[in-house]
Amino acid sequence: MSDWNLLNRFPRVRLLNGPTPIQRLDRLEQVLGERRRGVSIWTKRDDLMELGGGGNKLRKLEFLIGQALSEGCDTLVVTGGVQSNFARLAAAACARTGLACEVVLAQMVPRVAEIYQANGNVLLDRLFGARVHLLHTGDDAGAFARGRALDIAAAGGKAFVGTLGGSTPVGALGYVDCALEVEVQSTEIGIAFDQMIVPNGSGGMHAGLVAGAVLAGKDPSKIRAYTVLSPAEACIAATVEKVNAVFDLLGEKHRVRGEELAIEGAQLGGGYGMPTSDMVEAISLVGRSEGLLLDPVYGGKAFAGLLSDIENEVIAPGSNVLFVMTGGSPGLYAYADALGST
Repeated sequence: MSDWNLLNRFPRVRLLNGPTPIQRLDRLEQVLGERRRGVSIWTKRDDLMELGGGGNKLRKLEFLIGQALSEGCDTLVVTGGVQSNFARLAAAACARTGLACEVVLAQMVPRVAEIYQANGNVLLDRLFGARVHLLHTGDDAGAFARGRALDIAAAGGKAFVGTLGGSTPVGALGYVDCALEVEVQSTEIGIAFDQMIVPNGSGGMHAGLVAGAVLAGKDPSKIRAYTVLSPAEACIAATVEKVNAVFDLLGEKHRVRGEELAIEGAQLGGGYGMPTSDMVEAISLVGRSEGLLLDPVYGGKAFAGLLSDIENEVIAPGSNVLFVMTGGSPGLYAYADALGST
């Protein structure tokens, strides 16, 4: 059975319009000059998806909505931070598939300005027709979501509750699929990527890519991540658990250990969603050299990590690296106060 046939056993609703392209960042390389140490920088454009403004969470939602529909659900209830990309794309995917959507937004970031609380992804949640529950500091988003599911059931409906970031084993299948997609594209363009670079928040994307890499016979440390949610040690433990849960779901006997994963904590800064000067610099550099948008919570910090590790030769000079551009650009508008000086 091929790796893709492994995925065909799971319910799925197609939300992407085909494979996302891989592009070389030639202009950025020119601007970096000797700083890039001969590293070739490519990007997997997972921001280029037509639905909901695009972004990596759509890959997870293909399998999560497939699961919800297979269970007879009529409503999707999802949780996230105020500027959750997952909530935005869940709302868009529900609009496309005809499900009702409720988003439960927790105060995960100490940013209380109206621009953060009402703009960016929150604005789009509402435009896509979701019912938005904006919680207070200290409220338990998971408990609130489960309570909403009970209310929906009492009214005769059936809700599917999506966890933070959609990072369940089922959701992570979307990035097992992505890993296999990259293998095909790598062969087509004749480039063997030495490292794939990603942010790690709730861990589902990284877990899926690692599982896919292992299925393809690759070293799991080739997927290099920068944690943006929790300290590195906790992030490693959580990601190991998720990778092995994906193998269990697929009926595979593979296992990974923490020492096999490459997860760096240096870009976390003051915590999840908190701006750093390196993040701002990375967003500005990519914007001014390539006209591309990194988001301030995930991609900006991961790209800052990539630049640092290239310059310090943690990433070997002359390597081919593939940065996964995860989308999330609506979040830029909620961080205008932090980015205004760029």
